[in-house]
Amino acid sequence: MSALAVDDEAAAVAFVRRFQGPVFGLAVSITHDRALAEDVAQEAFLRAWRAAGNYDARRGSVLTWLLTITRNLAIDAIRARRSFPLEAGELEVLITTTLGGEAPDGSGGRIEAMAAAERLAQLPVEQARAVVLAVIGGRTVTEVADYEGIPLGTAKTRIRTGLRRMRLAMEAERD
Repeated sequence: MSALAVDDEAAAVAFVRRFQGPVFGLAVSITHDRALAEDVAQEAFLRAWRAAGNYDARRGSVLTWLLTITRNLAIDAIRARRSFPLEAGELEVLITTTLGGEAPDGSGGRIEAMAAAERLAQLPVEQARAVVLAVIGGRTVTEVADYEGIPLGTAKTRIRTGLRRMRLAMEAERD
């Protein structure tokens, strides 16, 4: 990260090669649009390059930091494209297909080949639903709480715990 911060070209190339798969994969899983995901991934790497000097290893791994940037950009990109929030039925389809089930219309929509979907499937259902609503559905914690009919603190805990478990599984898999 320090080499990236001082514009070391070799470090930048190594950085992109090392993290391009997870960044693009997350962007695709959130946007469901390869072209938009490419734009999101590119912007994530640009932001990481610009902010490399501010990276603090005590706050999390480089991958976690970079995926957080990617997630935020992807959600912003979706919100910019969609002038209205998803309806309840559309949210249920999103949750069902993301968690590996069949869509109610029978169209399938499986993304179980993606590592994120496998990690989601390992979570308790209530945590997985909260993570999908927040990360992929772009809902705020308050909106997740309202949609699920749970207290705000419970929604926060489900999202935080689910994301932490996914991160730990990803780190264990990487090690």
